[in-house]
Parts: sequence; structure tokens; C-alpha cells
Amino acid sequence: MRWLPVIVCILALSALGVSCSDNEPPRDTFSTGAIDVSADETYRSVIESQSKVFDSSFPNTRVTIHYKSEGECFKDYFENKARVILVTRELTKDEKEIAKQKQFFASSVALAKDAVAAIVNNESPDSLLSVEQLKAIVTGTYKKKYTVVFDNQSSSLVRYITDTLLQGQPLGKNVFAAKGGKAVLEYVQKNPDAIGFAGLGDVSDTADVNNTGAFVKSVRIVSLYNEEFKVYLQPFLAYIGLKQYPLVRKLYYVSRESYAGLGTGFANFLSGPRGQLIFAHAHLYPLRMEITIRDAEIGNGNK
Repeated sequence: MRWLPVIVCILALSALGVSCSDNEPPRDTFSTGAIDVSADETYRSVIESQSKVFDSSFPNTRVTIHYKSEGECFKDYFENKARVILVTRELTKDEKEIAKQKQFFASSVALAKDAVAAIVNNESPDSLLSVEQLKAIVTGTYKKKYTVVFDNQSSSLVRYITDTLLQGQPLGKNVFAAKGGKAVLEYVQKNPDAIGFAGLGDVSDTADVNNTGAFVKSVRIVSLYNEEFKVYLQPFLAYIGLKQYPLVRKLYYVSRESYAGLGTGFANFLSGPRGQLIFAHAHLYPLRMEITIRDAEIGNGNK
């Protein structure tokens, strides 16, 4: 018998709005028109679910999602190729100054929390690691030589690990990029001396009809050590919400829309009841709804 945290979601949400400008005539509305959105490719599965439900709810709209690396998303944003991007960071101080110089209104809202999962081969002995050990692996100074795999050289995962885990230290020569999140899983599955990084969307078990937070079985999800609580934790939803899992990031909606158009309508959906539940079902921690976390007893079914 064991205890695992279980999440109970209570729908108590706030609406999301974007300021309007009289300088630009509206080309679309909350529920009509077309818009191009650039989204971080590590969130493809959950954003596709969001888009399908939004399209079916508002048949007079067409939201076209372009999945790219985070760097390419920001490039689209500043070149006005995408009025809206879905990425894992807000604008920097310098980027806000660029927006000001280009005379467009920049806004952002945090929609959900996501964990970065470290994955190893099922035969690997290193399924329990501290953050310091993980840092040593990524910099190539760990006692065992690992090949470290990311999804893309300009992906949000590379930036997050570099900024948060390494804090500016260079990546080791043992690091290389695959071609997408699924390719990372496939490489680690075939190579015992590999360790990869992935978002929860790529490691969550899509066959988990009961939404228990189960992970794929093709690789092992590394349990990371929490120094405060002296325990190894995997990236379950409750540990993300309680800020106990060490590697957590946020998914942001970043807009340059100067009026209340379809971009605002899509943002309202993502931050509203249905959008937030879709995030929760994808094992992301929704930030625009009230959450209750409690312990639940899990039995093995034996008397």
C-alpha cells in the first residue's frame, strides 16, 4: 500500500483580456476570423488538443498552429509572422524595449506549469539522481560517460537546462540534438549509455485512460532528489504544483495583438475552464484555475 498525491480541480477561473487600440482596425473578433500561432514544438500534443476543441467550439474561426523551436517562435513574433506565440518564457527586458521601438503592445500570461523530465534507458543503473549529479552529466564531468540528448539545439529545453541547471556554464561535448521529442525517446530506448530531456507531453502514457499520470514504459523516468524533503521525486502533477520537483517551467501565451481579436479569444479559451482542464489531462499543472491537492491511499487490490 502506498500514498500518492491526487489532484482535484475546482473550476474557478478568471477571464483573460488584452488592451485594445484605436490605431488598428479589427480584422477579426473573439470568435471569427483567422490567425497564425507559433508554438513551442515540445507542447505539440497538448496544443493540438486545445486547437481541436477550440475549432469545434467556434466554427467561424481558423487558428493555424506552426510548431517550431522556441527561438524560431520568438523570431516569428518580432517579424510579425505570428501575432501570438506559446513559449516557456516571457519577454526579456531587451525584448520589451524592441517591442516598444517597433511600436506594438506586448503582453504575456502564464497558462500552465510543466516539468522537464530526465529519461534513461530501462537498463540504466542511474534512475535516482541529484540535481548536482544531473548537472555533472550534462557538463560531461560525471563518473560515468553519458551521451546527453535534446530535441533541438535551439529548443526551450536546451535554454531551460542551460539557464536553470547550469546557470550559464557551457554544455559538455557529450551533448547533441535529435530531431524532435519522439526521436529523443527512441534514441534513449536503444542506447543504454544515453540520457535525454523531454517535456511531460512526450513521456506521458497516452493510453492512460484514467489520467493517473502514468509514464511511457519504453524508457525510465529519472527520480530527482529534493534536498529539502530528502526524497526522490518523479514529475507527477502534484509535485509540480507543490514546487517539490526540481525542474519546473511555465508555458506562456505571448501576444502582440493590439485589439481584442481572435488572439484574445484563443487566449481566453486556453485560460478558461475547458482549456485549463485540457492542460490538466495532459499532465501539466493549470495556473488559471483553483487547485486542491490531497493524499489518497492507493491499494494493490489484494485483501
